[in-house]
Amino acid sequence: MSEQNLSRRSILGGAVLGAAAMASPAGAQSMEAAVPEEGRRLSDPRTKYTSEPFPEQKQPWPGLQSRMNPVPDCGETSYRGSGRLNGRRALVTGGDSGIGRAAAIAFAREGADVAINYHPDEESDAQDVVRLIRDAGRRAVALPADIRTLEACEEVVRRAVEALGGLDLLVNNAAYQQSKEDILEISDEQFVRTYETNVFHVFRFSKAAIPSLPPGASIINTVSVNSYDPGIELIDYASTKAAILNLTKGMAKQLAKRGIRVNAVAPGPVWTPLQVAGGQIEGTMGEFGQDTPLGRAGQPAELASLYVALAADDASFSTGTVVGAHGGKGNP
Repeated sequence: MSEQNLSRRSILGGAVLGAAAMASPAGAQSMEAAVPEEGRRLSDPRTKYTSEPFPEQKQPWPGLQSRMNPVPDCGETSYRGSGRLNGRRALVTGGDSGIGRAAAIAFAREGADVAINYHPDEESDAQDVVRLIRDAGRRAVALPADIRTLEACEEVVRRAVEALGGLDLLVNNAAYQQSKEDILEISDEQFVRTYETNVFHVFRFSKAAIPSLPPGASIINTVSVNSYDPGIELIDYASTKAAILNLTKGMAKQLAKRGIRVNAVAPGPVWTPLQVAGGQIEGTMGEFGQDTPLGRAGQPAELASLYVALAADDASFSTGTVVGAHGGKGNP
């Protein structure tokens, strides 16, 4: 299980996961004995998922995960929880597919009730996630909305707080991405839409949620390897991710006085609907992820445990932190 195998000491600078359960050597031994033999097997990261080039494909934005070839793995059958988020109440934007879906599934299996926001055109994918959350025995709340306006952002947060009876975990993950080889091809409409979706929603959701977030609550933003090294065909998208990175670090400093932690995950090339709905230059889909040192693109399921780790209460000294997941190429 990835959440058991991953050593957070090296990633979160000393945050100890599961320390309370390991208070004594006897406790450590009993937990070790409880882990099934197959749970201790290692997987080669080079071959854990396919390294075959993805077939050329295209969908109208925002794209549906269920229609992708191959369908991304978001941990639907593999993620196993251990109660690390029992009683938590989470809101995940872009929670219908890709990385947001993986986080929502993991949160539910770790014991959290989860509200997901998504574009109304993604209803079929969203209902799959709702079912998976409920199958985990947790409360699921579906909140479709186009979040490009202040009113929509505030309404989604209000409804999440009302439906969940509070909120202590916010994941700002929704994004808009369109690849263009030349800046002259980027329309003003695209530039504005990219900022409205990616940056404005992080600010607006966070601001709307903060009055409901108690000390110990966590905000996790999805940034990107593009925050540090912008892709030549993604200059508008990359600049929004750099802005979110800066927001993350600034909010972490400011919200520390409220006891609210703010962190981020920075994915590299991960197979999500963003890629088939305009995120790749036509004719280059087969190249996606092939240039990483691991020789393949990532799958959303491989990032789920990072969101859990940043959300968990035992990572209490980690704020203003960015965790990378990029297959060996990029920062941080």
